[in-house]
Amino acid sequence: MFEKIRKMKNKKGFTLVELIVVLVILAILAALLIPALTGYIDKANEEKVVSECRMVVMAAQTEASEAYGKVTSTSADAATTAENIIAKMSKDNIKSLAEVKGFFAVTVDATGKVTKVRYTNSGFTCVYSAEAGYNTKKVGEGDYAAVKENAVNP
Repeated sequence: MFEKIRKMKNKKGFTLVELIVVLVILAILAALLIPALTGYIDKANEEKVVSECRMVVMAAQTEASEAYGKVTSTSADAATTAENIIAKMSKDNIKSLAEVKGFFAVTVDATGKVTKVRYTNSGFTCVYSAEAGYNTKKVGEGDYAAVKENAVNP
């Protein structure tokens, strides 16, 4: 009988208390790391939206330049207004050139230059303006509102 007790004492292993302590320590570490990781994820999504906004700006400028060329080449007395240029632009071409999935609105001036782009994706809105550059905000913050549909003009 004493031999059985000695054999049980010689067995190696963890007690229930030791396992619970390890699990509590892991839970505390996870609670500290999760907010930090979500901050990195939000920052990455914001940078992605800025990058996609740049692609929309370049695609819109390409489409606006082509539309400007069409407007000026159709007739010598044709008025090159922003409305005429926008009428010749295709939002589907902009979307396929930019290869983006978000929603955008583009504003063009009478010279065929993109003056403003508003792009929304992943809960962020990026607004490009020719004077100010690129600005991002989370949807619902500040003065930017989410764009509801694809549109060449806002």
